[in-house]
Amino acid sequence: MTSQQVLLFGIVGKNEPLYEAEFNKLPGSTTVDSITRQNYFVLHSALDLVEKAAWATNNMYLKVVDKVNQQQVSTFLTAGNIKFMLLHSGRSEDSIRNFFIDVYEVYVKLAMNPFYQYDKPITSKAFDTKVRAAARRYLS
Repeated sequence: MTSQQVLLFGIVGKNEPLYEAEFNKLPGSTTVDSITRQNYFVLHSALDLVEKAAWATNNMYLKVVDKVNQQQVSTFLTAGNIKFMLLHSGRSEDSIRNFFIDVYEVYVKLAMNPFYQYDKPITSKAFDTKVRAAARRYLS
């Protein structure tokens, strides 16, 4: 892989993924399909560990819940049991926590919108833009 790792971020509701994004991908570059599928598999397979970790603490930021190869899954759990999950290869906990807090703020604003249906896929371009801006700010 290149020196710049691809980060995978996902928001998972009670029954399905609500939002997914890849960060730090070089413009015009393509990721090998098997690596992309493996990243999604690792992220989604950590859901059981997130549920287990949620019972062990009252914190919203669960830190690293799973490690596979050189990749780690960090998780933030909202009060409504929506999971923010980030697959990365060893970032500082402070930057990940700050990223999650910024995304949580944007998510709460989206959830307060009377036209957004709770626990449905997020299709808002403004939401996507703000999440990507937070990723550039904290994860680059």
